[in-house]
Amino acid sequence: MSSRHKLDIEDGDKKRERDRRKSRSKSRSPRRNRSRSKERGWERSRSPAEKLRRPTIEINPFNGQSYTQRYFEIFKKRTTLPVWEYKDKFLEVLDKNQCLTLVGETGSGKTTQIPQWCLEYCKARTTPGHRRLVACTQPRRVAAMSVATRVAEEMDVQLGAEVGYSIRFEDCVSERTILKYCTDGMLLREAMNSPLLDSYGVIILDEAHERTLATDILMGLIKEIVRQRKDIKIVVMSATLDSGKFQNYFENCPLMSVPGRTYPVEIFYTPEPEKDYLEAAIRTVVQIHVCEEVEGDVLLFLTGQEEIEEACKRIKREIDNLGPEIGELKCIPLYSTLPPNLQQRIFEPPPPKRPNGAIGRKCVVSTNIAETSLTIDGVVFVIDPGFSKQKVYNPRIRVESLLVCPISKASAMQRAGRAGRTKPGKCFRLYTEKAYKNEMTDQTYPEILRSNLGTVVLQLKKLGVEDLVHFDFMDPPAPETLMRALEMLNYLAAIDDNGELTQLGSLMAEFPLDPQLAKMVIASTELNCSNEILSVTAMLSVPQCFVRPTEAKKAADDAKARFAHIDGDHLTLLNVYHAFKQNREDVQWCYDNFINYRALKNADNVRTQLARIMDKFSLKRISTDFKSKDYYINIRKALVAGFFMQVAHLERSGHYITVKDNQLVQLHPSTVLDHKPEWALYNEFVLTTKNFIRTVTDVKPEWLVQMAPQYYDMATFPECDAKKKLQHTISTLQSLRATRGI
Repeated sequence: MSSRHKLDIEDGDKKRERDRRKSRSKSRSPRRNRSRSKERGWERSRSPAEKLRRPTIEINPFNGQSYTQRYFEIFKKRTTLPVWEYKDKFLEVLDKNQCLTLVGETGSGKTTQIPQWCLEYCKARTTPGHRRLVACTQPRRVAAMSVATRVAEEMDVQLGAEVGYSIRFEDCVSERTILKYCTDGMLLREAMNSPLLDSYGVIILDEAHERTLATDILMGLIKEIVRQRKDIKIVVMSATLDSGKFQNYFENCPLMSVPGRTYPVEIFYTPEPEKDYLEAAIRTVVQIHVCEEVEGDVLLFLTGQEEIEEACKRIKREIDNLGPEIGELKCIPLYSTLPPNLQQRIFEPPPPKRPNGAIGRKCVVSTNIAETSLTIDGVVFVIDPGFSKQKVYNPRIRVESLLVCPISKASAMQRAGRAGRTKPGKCFRLYTEKAYKNEMTDQTYPEILRSNLGTVVLQLKKLGVEDLVHFDFMDPPAPETLMRALEMLNYLAAIDDNGELTQLGSLMAEFPLDPQLAKMVIASTELNCSNEILSVTAMLSVPQCFVRPTEAKKAADDAKARFAHIDGDHLTLLNVYHAFKQNREDVQWCYDNFINYRALKNADNVRTQLARIMDKFSLKRISTDFKSKDYYINIRKALVAGFFMQVAHLERSGHYITVKDNQLVQLHPSTVLDHKPEWALYNEFVLTTKNFIRTVTDVKPEWLVQMAPQYYDMATFPECDAKKKLQHTISTLQSLRATRGI
């Protein structure tokens, strides 16, 4: 039944009811008349859309089942969200325009409600057999999963059925899915196989202000899709958006603003800069819990998983030491790689008061995920040390690192706003007011201007974008960064000398991996070790698997040594994975061996997903006989096939120098290597007070020149110790060939 028909029927019912009321009006008491006139006034004040959205039937149109009581309870809460009263206006603007920009404060309800309204819009305009989906992109995995879970509950449908989510290495969707929350990177991957995203009727880019790499590329693609598909609708949403910039980018599309529901927040600064922000943050949490007489939870922003887990342990220890007369404080970590069931703990109620009246609180310790992506009700106190981890790329030395950097003023304001969701709050900034005003940038620097673009360029090539220089980036990256990306892909044989995508490059783009890892996986099939390389790749794709508690460092180091392989860290990771599977993924075994169980389970899931991709493209999964001397050699050669550009040479001075880029580096203290190999292949360049190379494997120079002759071309190689050694290796190989008559 169309909206128009529903309106006609309802208006007719109202008219008949009015006629009946007239015929009985004389028999009513004055009080009853007043009551009825109030009802009539309320009835008249309701808009047509409001009448439509009151559930008048008990059958859910999305799954054909009866609504549960829970649906009506949630529906009542939905109508109190600030965004709710803008439904009419939103649908009107959506109907009249192909693109629109919506600025809504965090907590307004835009992320949960707007996609549902877009779904209603699509459903009303879809003819049978021509179903169109709604996609809502999120920059973070946590948000995509948690919001999809909430919206499935609001729509009274099963998660993974009508409402689902899609994130890297995890798909929770089905043929019935009509509303999909996904990371921006996953929608970008879909565009590789469907350049016009034909299956979607509405695409919503949420949290666009975060300006992730994938979001920026998506916006460029969607701008082109809009020109070719007049039937698609685009909604760009954000909490703090440079609205003018986004409006201009999408050719002056209309702007809607939706206020949040906020209370005043009192902001406190430190008189002097803090030497140790982690120590100061923990101290502040304890002081708030003990001294503040107002009920309310605490939200502490930190930079990453290790820091968060450490803070949770220390806060718990501090509170426990204060004795039972202090209220209970429940510390809950939140970061992107946390499993969904543990992420949901942030929505749990705080502990109850003690019999003596001491207040119970929860303290959520989070990365910047909690700035805008997720709303945590009950937070009254925010602690902001003023830092987050950001990607930083130096194209000259080809090093991309995650560095702890000061946040922007926009981020600081978002963090403070988390304290005023349910009542007046307080924000404790662990930096000076002078630092806020004079040292912080206004906005966070877009990721595309500070990242290695190898993956982006490979994806754009796969999407058929030939002219990268003139691609419609909102903020064009530096030419040097683009050139470095093209150079890397050329060395990996993903693009040819004319910049065209090769068959190998096209296959590499199918894997949700960095180009080096994708090349390594594909090359491993020819080296008879693809099963092992799948396991190594999976282990490299998850957080640190070794646990090293402060109170048990020696025991943890001894446990790690039991897995150590003489040739390095990659093979050690393989040993850990094999042992995990041989011990039937036992949680207790992980605990006893100081292994992160969640990391291993994630790695196992990643491996399964990668194996499916290999099977899809008929890439053989094979192993060398374990008893063969070539078993580990082949695995190390496969590592070289992908990471030949990430090698350091041990100079006569006793220092490591990165090949070609000539950066002085040291082996990271976490390595299992008990010797200094002459040639060390590394997975990661870590910039701290010193330059470290992390996750290292001993490799042979002959493998480098044989497997990557285009990179180890002596004609273009800089003068150094490494060049002399490589020239000697090449001469030796040539002599061997001559001797054998090759």
